[in-house]
Amino acid sequence: MSSSRVSQLISHLTAPASSSLAHVNGNVTAASFAGPVGTKHEDDVVIIAANRSPIGRARKGSFKDLTPDDLLTQVIAGTVKIAGIEHNAKDILGDIVVGNVQTEGAYAGPARMAQFRAGISYEVPLVTINRQCSSGLQAVANVAANIKAGIIDAGIGAGVESMTHGGAPGAGSMPPANFNEIFENPLAKQCLTPMGETAENVAERYGVTREMQDAMGVASHAKALAAQDNGSFNDEIIPIEVENENGDKVTCSKDDGPRKGTTMEGLAKLKTVFKQNGTVTAGTSSQVSDGAAAVVLMRRSKASELGLKPIGVMRGYKVVGVQPDEMGVGPAPAIAAVLDQVGLKIADIDVFEVNEAFAAQAVYCVKKLGIPEHKLNPLGGAIALGHPLGCTGARQIATLLHQLHRTGGKTGVVSMCIGTGMGAAAVFEAE
Repeated sequence: MSSSRVSQLISHLTAPASSSLAHVNGNVTAASFAGPVGTKHEDDVVIIAANRSPIGRARKGSFKDLTPDDLLTQVIAGTVKIAGIEHNAKDILGDIVVGNVQTEGAYAGPARMAQFRAGISYEVPLVTINRQCSSGLQAVANVAANIKAGIIDAGIGAGVESMTHGGAPGAGSMPPANFNEIFENPLAKQCLTPMGETAENVAERYGVTREMQDAMGVASHAKALAAQDNGSFNDEIIPIEVENENGDKVTCSKDDGPRKGTTMEGLAKLKTVFKQNGTVTAGTSSQVSDGAAAVVLMRRSKASELGLKPIGVMRGYKVVGVQPDEMGVGPAPAIAAVLDQVGLKIADIDVFEVNEAFAAQAVYCVKKLGIPEHKLNPLGGAIALGHPLGCTGARQIATLLHQLHRTGGKTGVVSMCIGTGMGAAAVFEAE
């Protein structure tokens, strides 16, 4: 298929739908962290540094022999150094919040140990959280909320996932639950719908075709490959040291996921994987991945006191609830809600980082909102880069802020769908 035809399809899938936004009700979390865009206040929550590891393919990629704490250790240490607080972190940081999804025990122990390995004193506390695919973003939002509330002056919001290790031991097992009662409650039962099936539901219910999904897959890889070629990821990536099979130390500084030669013709040959005669394939689903990211946040007055220059400010955050068996629609109402919160419109935003859990749900969301294609995931999304669950939200912030600085953009949105039926979105302004 010609590149012009792919462009036509992308333009079609990002054209606004005629109906009004659905699912906007059901908001469960809201916070505003700063004044209007373009203003500066002493109690703004600003970002001093936002960085990430490269993203490795799970089980066969660059980090298959690393544990998640290895990734988190190196990313926290690198981000703190970039922020310029590595020598006095214990006197500055009031808390560290780490998002993780798959690892048992909410990852509380290994995350705390990673903090120490990164050189941060025991005097700085740490907590881990799990809001599934938005865990990295939720970690950042929790730190921001605590700064705004006056509980702390500064903190780190981070996320990590090694899907290579995938929660072992007991990987794939469900926590104890009363499944007899769950199966009697329609909404509770929907929470057990496999993620791939929820994507098929969105495609079927909202008219997202196989061709539209394939077009997003092609675009995701093309953007990511171009970004790698022109060095667009260099400033956000912290190279990770890995021991190779020969016992030598090597440095990984490049994402594994982007695939050269991804075409409409190639994706059209792939079999559907979640439903017979469905539309969702491995080529239009996010890659199973390993990665970590961290964001250093501070009250503006504290940053001024320390002589630190912010790279951005967090303007708003919203989480909404949606029907569990079509959880992928979550970004549409979440983005609409957070833009309403901060008094902005789609046209006011320069970059949208919308997680591509599945092309089916991402196509629906960008079409519903009318997000222009050139503003959508300009460096590629999770179809090409990968989706290390607990890391992704923090990773998107790093990608967003560095892209805004590189291009002279001002405002950006980070958003994703969340299993069991939610969507999260946050607004950032570059400084």
